[in-house]
Amino acid sequence: MNTGLLSLGTYLPENVIDNDRIAQWTGADAGWVAERTGVLERRYCAPGTTTSEIAHRAAARALDGLPQLRQQLQHIVVATSTPDQPQPSTAAVLQDRLDLPGVPAFDVNAVCSGFLYGLSIADALLATRSPGRTALVVGADIYSTMMDRTDRRTVSLFGDGAGAVVLGPVPDGYGIRHVHLTADGAHRDYVEVVAGGTRQPLDAGARERGEHLFRMQGRQVRDYALRTFPKVISEALAGSGLRLEDIGRFVFHQANTRLIEACVHEMGIDPARVPLTAPFLGNTAAASIPLTLHHEHARRPFERGEHVLMAAVGGGMTAGAAVVTWY
Repeated sequence: MNTGLLSLGTYLPENVIDNDRIAQWTGADAGWVAERTGVLERRYCAPGTTTSEIAHRAAARALDGLPQLRQQLQHIVVATSTPDQPQPSTAAVLQDRLDLPGVPAFDVNAVCSGFLYGLSIADALLATRSPGRTALVVGADIYSTMMDRTDRRTVSLFGDGAGAVVLGPVPDGYGIRHVHLTADGAHRDYVEVVAGGTRQPLDAGARERGEHLFRMQGRQVRDYALRTFPKVISEALAGSGLRLEDIGRFVFHQANTRLIEACVHEMGIDPARVPLTAPFLGNTAAASIPLTLHHEHARRPFERGEHVLMAAVGGGMTAGAAVVTWY
């Protein structure tokens, strides 16, 4: 038996931040934000909300009405770069919220590629355990807590949210066909939050210098994405035995609308096969792919036997792609 995606669940906060609000914060024209990023609005959690809370809401929806999947749950993996606290893991908090004592739970931080890293790990873990078991993979991030609201280049892009999938056994010929992951730590400064770890304590000086806030070198990230996306997609396709034209739909990390459009154009992919949530959700980091999967499945359900390719680029720099045959 192979491992496939059995159930999806999401959570989005209610507070909508439109481009007029971004303009108020940054002084940038709302039309400039829409034109440069293709993002029209994003969602923010209420102050005091924790990542484990939104992860729990998405996970509960993925497990809702499926007692057998819950009873057979063997692993909980949370992909996040905005954990509740440095330790313990957000996954441990989620396990307690779900009332699943004894189920192994841990976090993965590959920034915006985190969901695909978590998917690959869960798939490998299930392959080593008893048949019929399931795993919960959650991507959840609250980037609103670390945005520099005066920086139009970053605050215009990011929003909050959570998405979850339950993995479990599917018949041969379906499920996860291949996952390809990569990283290049030489470019780790392209995307970072400097303070808060052993390298730079989060002290008064760090706060005064704004080192507790998110930073991104936009041009370098764009260039990395444009040269790395085709590579990881090509590797994932080669491992799956499929070709680009075999893929029904491409679910990409929603870095921003314009970057996705550029990648799609560069690779010669039909834009109609590439669902977008960036225009109304922004970049939700590790939640981006499961949120987009869920939205697209609700809009036009994936068909049994349809090949779906997921791909992401994230801080680190990290990247990955996965090919799944829907069941």
